[in-house]
Amino acid sequence: MSPLLKQPTWRVMDQSSMGPDFDGRQSFAIDDTLCRSVGSGESPCAARLWVHQRTVMLGIQDTRMPHLQDALRVLSHAGFDYVARNSGGLAVVLDDGVLNLSLIFSEKKRPISIDEAYQAMVDFIGKLLGPHGIRFDVHEIGRSYCPGRYDLSVGGRKFAGISQRRVKRGVAVQIYLCVSGSGPTRGSLIRDFYRSGVQDEKTRLTYPDIDPSVMASLEEIDGQKWTVTMIRNAVFHTLRNLGTVVPSRLSPLESEHFGYYYERMIRRNEKAFAGLSI
Repeated sequence: MSPLLKQPTWRVMDQSSMGPDFDGRQSFAIDDTLCRSVGSGESPCAARLWVHQRTVMLGIQDTRMPHLQDALRVLSHAGFDYVARNSGGLAVVLDDGVLNLSLIFSEKKRPISIDEAYQAMVDFIGKLLGPHGIRFDVHEIGRSYCPGRYDLSVGGRKFAGISQRRVKRGVAVQIYLCVSGSGPTRGSLIRDFYRSGVQDEKTRLTYPDIDPSVMASLEEIDGQKWTVTMIRNAVFHTLRNLGTVVPSRLSPLESEHFGYYYERMIRRNEKAFAGLSI
């Protein structure tokens, strides 16, 4: 198990039931705020759980497709909002069957390599799902959406992907876990998004050729009923085995920092979608 996971205190922020008014731009601003506090040593290591309703989180590369406006119309017509995020990766589907988890570590005492941070999340999910009999593989699922070396899959079907964000000596490792619902339906949405955005043009950047059948939820993989609440409770249980869990909100100072990072996210999205008519 990664030594990063064993902490005296885990500060936990549960935003898994914020509802449809919880803006995706806010979510990434909160992680940046926590990175700043954890990285400076003002806060212990933190875990944040979050859910967004029918939102596609886009990577910077996605916003550079030659037919971005057409691609965004695919999302809008399907009833999805979209946000250009500030962490790595490509488009990811979020809805009420997807639980997101951020683990935030500090580099104040020593540097944390990219792979070490990723492995900490892999080890955490292993401890989380092990008691439920889920054993997963860790390697890229090339025809999934947002493919990466740390994709989590069972039998070639991907149910989770991991990204990172680093701010002021704070390291946020972020994972989306497809808990329930249809992985192929989510995959089809992003397949159509890229087909409309690229339209067979040659592009400098490479976009995934998505096969919806390689995406799945834990419910589809296991054949049993799974809910976000079940995984939320398992996250808390796992954290309690690693340190003292302290539920938390943003402090007054962190709220000020959040305002700064939220404004940055607003400007990022205004720039990414400037001049488009959806």
